[in-house]
Amino acid sequence: MSELLITLSPYILYLAIIATLAYFAYQRTTGHSDYMLGGRSLGGAVGALTVGASDMSSWLLLALPGAFYINGINQLWLPFGLALGQFINWTMVAPRLRVFTEKFQDSLTIPSYFHNRFKDHKGWLRIATAVVILIFYAVYTASGFVAMAIALEAAFGHYGIDYIHGLIIGGLIVVCYSVVGGFLAVAWIDFFQGCLMFVAILLVPFAAIASMGGYSETMALAEQFNPNSMSLFSGVTFIGVISLMAWGLGYFGQPHVIVRFMALKSVNEVPKARFICMSWMILAMYGAMLTGLAALAYFESAGAPLDRAETSLLALSNALFHPFVMGGIVAAVLSASMSTISSQLLVAASSLAEDVYHGLFRPEAESKELLWVGRLIVIVVAAVAMLIAADPASSILALVANAWAGLGAAFGSVIIGSLFWRNMTRNGALAGMVSGAATVIIWSSLAGQGGIFELYSIVPGFIVSALCIVVFSRGGQDSLGQIQQEFDDAVVATKA
Repeated sequence: MSELLITLSPYILYLAIIATLAYFAYQRTTGHSDYMLGGRSLGGAVGALTVGASDMSSWLLLALPGAFYINGINQLWLPFGLALGQFINWTMVAPRLRVFTEKFQDSLTIPSYFHNRFKDHKGWLRIATAVVILIFYAVYTASGFVAMAIALEAAFGHYGIDYIHGLIIGGLIVVCYSVVGGFLAVAWIDFFQGCLMFVAILLVPFAAIASMGGYSETMALAEQFNPNSMSLFSGVTFIGVISLMAWGLGYFGQPHVIVRFMALKSVNEVPKARFICMSWMILAMYGAMLTGLAALAYFESAGAPLDRAETSLLALSNALFHPFVMGGIVAAVLSASMSTISSQLLVAASSLAEDVYHGLFRPEAESKELLWVGRLIVIVVAAVAMLIAADPASSILALVANAWAGLGAAFGSVIIGSLFWRNMTRNGALAGMVSGAATVIIWSSLAGQGGIFELYSIVPGFIVSALCIVVFSRGGQDSLGQIQQEFDDAVVATKA
């Protein structure tokens, strides 16, 4: 019992901190705009880490180390692609999106931005965007719930907390602070969680490497048990490399990431935020690689290989550290999951509350009403995601891969086109969105057939979406002249 209390104590402290942050955010959340976008008040440092924490999530602490544990450093193509995509996202998308969403009737959500940018008076873009977000975020959010359940079971399984118990406990916590505090709570807690994740993903592998005699000795052990673990090209095909690098394309279409750009105080915060976020991200992914390889060396040499590679970080922590430190690592894993889940729940809630309920059915609804509708939707979407996550055999990486591809292909080309092509129309945006999402769904269903279908579905999805945008925008639009003029005005504003 004393060991349980020691392990729980850092987690209890963690909960106390996020409860405090949620309370202060609640005090500052007075209306729908505050709840959905925090009043566009984020500074560079908070903006940077809320992007990093909401993006990386449990994938960074569990799934990525697991991929390196199984495959070796040939998985580095994935972090390479992600780092490149994120850098381009901060450099090209962030400044314009921050200005454009404010210039186009102070759009609070991605669907409302599309609606205002393309003069979609019939509301088709709002509906399509909301549907795509709900479909893929249900899957994406489920991956976070899976990670929380794995973490709690790994840490407290011998005390009777199994996978389902962990799922329920973690789900209740993240839903509570998302419902109470809204965007500010999520952003502030993301900043704290980003710091915690960063410490965990670097502390654990370096401690493991030190326990095995150093870096060279650890890598030699890893190579001994997996001869291909130190080869960047062994075990991967050309299509495999392209598929891993293509994860970077997803950044342009992830609403829970790009909505952070919209919430910055001003476009002047972008350079500082980009530097902090990219530094955090590169070091964190390096730590994830070391974690997987160190776990391979440590447990294989001990004759106790892991049954589930995604538990590499937790297993090393349990083997190397005092229960108090282990509790802190568990808190870091939970925080990684919670940061992304809360961001995704808020985006889904905003899409339904602002763009469907308010935009299509209750245009006269006041701010307080929309605030409570958004909170109710958070609960409903979380419940659906938890049902999807109820299968203990669920793979975090597989769930993330499908959702990441769907969102990236559906929205990536549309976001880029909306910011850089003045002749893009509503029909082009709608065609690009629907075709991108449909291509990913169809392509993913054909995975395993071999040949070209081994290519990650985001690649054909992104290409098909871009082509449809160009083709269907050629027909023009009645209000094209006004759309072009407003686009030109927004471009001028980005240079002011």
